[in-house]
Amino acid sequence: MVDYHAANNQSSGGVQTYMEQENDWDRDLLLDPAWEKQQRKTFTAWCNSHLRKAGTQIENIEEDFRDGLKLMLLLEVISGERLPKPERGKMRVHKINNVNKALDFIASKGVKLVSIGAEEIVDGNAKMTLGMIWTIILRFAIQDISVEETSAKEGLLLWCQRKTAPYKNVNVQNFHISWKDGLAFNALIHRHRPDLIDYDSLRKDDPITNLNNAFEVAEKHLDIPKMLDAEDIVGTLRPDEKAIMTYVSCFYHAFSGAQKAETAANRICKVLAVNQENEQMMEDYEKLASDLLEWIRRTIPWLENRTQEKTVKDLQAKQEDFRDYRTVHKPPKVQEKCQLEISFNTLQTKLRLSNRPAFMPSEGRMVSDINTAWHNLEGAEKGYEEWILSEIRRLERLEHLAEKFHQKAAIHESWTDGKEAMLTQKDYETSSLSEVKALLRKHEAFESDLAAHQDRVEQIAAIAQELNELDYYDAASVNTRCQKICEQWDILGSLTHRRKESLERTEKQLESIDELYLEYAKRAAPFNNWMEGAMEDLQDMFIVHNIEEIQGLISAHEQFKSTLPEANKEREAIQAIQAEVQRIAQSNGIKLSSANPYTTITPQSIDSKWEKAMAMVPQRDNALQHELNKQNSNDTLRATFAAQANAVGAYIQAKMEEIGRISIEMNGTLEDQLTDLKEYQKTIMSYMPEINKLEGHHQHIQEALIFDNQYTSYTMEHLRVGWEQLLTTIARTINEVENQILTRDAKGISQEQLFEYRASFNHFDKKRSGQMVSDDFRALLISTGNSLGDGEFNRIMGIVDPNSTGVVTFQAFIDFMSRETTDTDTADQVIASFKILAGDKNFITADELRRELPPDQAEYCIARMAPYAGPDGVPGALDYMSFSTALYGESDL
Repeated sequence: MVDYHAANNQSSGGVQTYMEQENDWDRDLLLDPAWEKQQRKTFTAWCNSHLRKAGTQIENIEEDFRDGLKLMLLLEVISGERLPKPERGKMRVHKINNVNKALDFIASKGVKLVSIGAEEIVDGNAKMTLGMIWTIILRFAIQDISVEETSAKEGLLLWCQRKTAPYKNVNVQNFHISWKDGLAFNALIHRHRPDLIDYDSLRKDDPITNLNNAFEVAEKHLDIPKMLDAEDIVGTLRPDEKAIMTYVSCFYHAFSGAQKAETAANRICKVLAVNQENEQMMEDYEKLASDLLEWIRRTIPWLENRTQEKTVKDLQAKQEDFRDYRTVHKPPKVQEKCQLEISFNTLQTKLRLSNRPAFMPSEGRMVSDINTAWHNLEGAEKGYEEWILSEIRRLERLEHLAEKFHQKAAIHESWTDGKEAMLTQKDYETSSLSEVKALLRKHEAFESDLAAHQDRVEQIAAIAQELNELDYYDAASVNTRCQKICEQWDILGSLTHRRKESLERTEKQLESIDELYLEYAKRAAPFNNWMEGAMEDLQDMFIVHNIEEIQGLISAHEQFKSTLPEANKEREAIQAIQAEVQRIAQSNGIKLSSANPYTTITPQSIDSKWEKAMAMVPQRDNALQHELNKQNSNDTLRATFAAQANAVGAYIQAKMEEIGRISIEMNGTLEDQLTDLKEYQKTIMSYMPEINKLEGHHQHIQEALIFDNQYTSYTMEHLRVGWEQLLTTIARTINEVENQILTRDAKGISQEQLFEYRASFNHFDKKRSGQMVSDDFRALLISTGNSLGDGEFNRIMGIVDPNSTGVVTFQAFIDFMSRETTDTDTADQVIASFKILAGDKNFITADELRRELPPDQAEYCIARMAPYAGPDGVPGALDYMSFSTALYGESDL
């Protein structure tokens, strides 16, 4: 129930006048049985609604108040004040004294009691008792009702009329017959608590149901006791006005507090909703910026990792991971970066339009910080890609060199097999002179062969050295094998030198030399070595990267084949020497040994090697032709990629130039420009399949290990960056137009003004970049009629370029012009307005606010203004300056 304690603080003059009017009621009519019944029930219920707070109640209104005790208790409950101590005696004089104390208290509240005495109440006079209770109800429940400068009965009636105005079949004109059908009661409840009443289901021709529904809902959900009987109201031609007013006043007190609370809550919610939305955008920016920076922080070390792999296959796995990063992981982050810039610009525009301080992200999360981190990421990305390609070349060369090393080492080890045993034997000690001479010649042939193999040993050592310099992973085994070959080579050189000395010591004892054998040995050895070299070259591994290199190998091979006829003649000449030896021996009956004493190279071995070499020639032809086909295919891939890359590069460059022109031209309204830009964005996004097609060609290029392309100057990295810049530029341009629309709508700028601003800006934007340096901006301001000193210009630059970037954008220019040309409320203007209402004082009073402002706005200010602390203040003075400052933030003062 409602607390009426505040009623005791009202002045008594106006109260007495009103109560005199209300107490002029027809006492004869009160004796009407129907009215008396209604009043008795209503007043009893009203009294009990308050007495129950003290833990008691009445059953009979004229009997239970006779001793004055419960009457005094009732007044204490509804007033919140203590009455004089009651007398507990049972005698009539005690009862009269108690009732008089109650009546005196009522009179002290400015109520003039007409014809109501304590004796009548003690005697149980129903008419006087009901009149007294009505007087109490008027004073404590109805008197303080005020609606638009009307009070009491008129105020309560006006409140009922306004609350029930929207409802059909309800027309409240009084407090009797207007309430008979029960719809007005239900309308009051539904207006404030629509969840409790299904108003559309009520029928005007069923008043009993309507009344009982309202009484039951009020008692159950609103804590308003049932004070009326539906049958009494319907059955009475004119229901008792006082009973209806008493009951309706309970609704007023039940709902008026809730309505004020709801209004205040709605106002607070509106203010908080704006702040919450801005705070949410700030939190979203901070989170997105943190996540993006964290991703960059984690990604850069991965891109800067230069851990070397042992094989090309392992490195190609890294290259595949890098390709996944480029095509899967990075594109969403590009979108996040673009969205981050758009969100930051939109948030700053909203804060600026609402005259709130600009948003400053946490340290390290500015847009410039993100751009710097992104630049570092792209630098690391480029370096990583170049390193991978360099490592692939290095490992390919290492594998080629290692295979070449082992091939030459195997050939050399095969050649040196048994040579130590041959050089350490002492067969010359038991040989004849001719045999010694033969041994000497044979040794000379071996020295020739040994010298011929010196080049191969040097090649093996050089390859081993290069493998070490290139940090080959299996360099240890290579070094071991090379060391063994070199040590063996030194041993062979030493043994060769000692054997030659031994043969020369015995040469003086040898006289005959078989010139033919010697000639055969001398010619067969280099020819055999040439064949071994030719077979080695025919089996040599090769690696090329373009058509010119393979054509060079083919040319060299053709040149080699052109020497084969001459080599074949040499082979036939060598074989002819051996045939001549056989002919002379047969002619002269000379018994020859089974082998040439000067060489181990037999005609059969020469023919066998020749046949092998001739068989290798077509194999070499096929290998070179296969590589030529491969390089032709690679050249086709280069041309295909180049054609697509040149088309994409030209498209990106053209679109970037078009966007630059669009951003500075003035064609149509901002909404038309925004629509055109979004359509233009869709057109650009429709080109994405061409980018994907180019990515496919690039993947084929990389899979084919193609590292250069003479058909185009574009690289995939260059085109990716260009495409990302194109998407970011169109998104940023759309965001700028959206912000211009926000500024125009918020500031009330006409389309013509915007065109004028754009034309002026474009005139001084000499580079057509959408932004200008400070000198050009000063010239622009002067052209608009501003006479600027250095101090004023620096102040303006602080507004349009708060981050001191040195340039002014068109958005910043129109924001500044909108401030200068439109009427924007500021804290200073609000302070000046309050000072006018306060009569040029530095403070304002609650009465002045209530007099000058609508009630709800006046109470809003009173509740939020701090007490004025200045020396010139008066009791109750309020500080309107700090209140105005809090509305706009300190940046406006």
